[in-house]
Amino acid sequence: MTETVERVTLICAACSPEAETVHEVLKPDGLATVRCTECGHVHKEQLPEARTVKRTVIVSQGEESFPASVEAPATETLAVGEEFLLETEEAIMTVRITSLELTEGRTDKESAEDVETIWTRAVGNVSVNVTAHPKSGEHDETRSFALQVPGDYEFVVDDTDELGGEEFTVEGIYLREDATGYEFEKLDYTGDTAVAKDIKRLYVRDESTTAWSAW
Repeated sequence: MTETVERVTLICAACSPEAETVHEVLKPDGLATVRCTECGHVHKEQLPEARTVKRTVIVSQGEESFPASVEAPATETLAVGEEFLLETEEAIMTVRITSLELTEGRTDKESAEDVETIWTRAVGNVSVNVTAHPKSGEHDETRSFALQVPGDYEFVVDDTDELGGEEFTVEGIYLREDATGYEFEKLDYTGDTAVAKDIKRLYVRDESTTAWSAW
């Protein structure tokens, strides 16, 4: 989740000894070092206990979805595309936010306090859909299969891979809508790279030495 400067309301002896003002937390350990946003006075104070909220998380994993929950600081900003560790009854997994549901409608960015449900996709281990054509070149004779790989596994255009009993050369990569950091939705130039959790589908040339069949 996004790192933000923590802010708290405290008494400032320099400019507001009777009413609390907003302070930025510079160093949170022990007696915290804080800075008044009204006058800039830096001083040490005991921080009030941070308030947290418990939110429902819906996790999509392959063709299935299941509910979980997470506690987050009430003032923390959540955003689509961010990833975080989620502890469930079965395992601890890495998930990516795909949508934030409010009381009315959905948004791409909001504080945890105002979010009703966090929609996510598991990205620690993912299934990548692959369309393969024979190395003889016939693109109208294709077959499809899925690869189970770690979410951070890299695929590179024009590189040959051996995975899941398949040998193939990557020719094109189509990216998911929530993938970030890429210039184009489709990658097809030599050396173009994407990690598995960002990939919607791979298009490859089958390098198998066995008889090829689309069925």
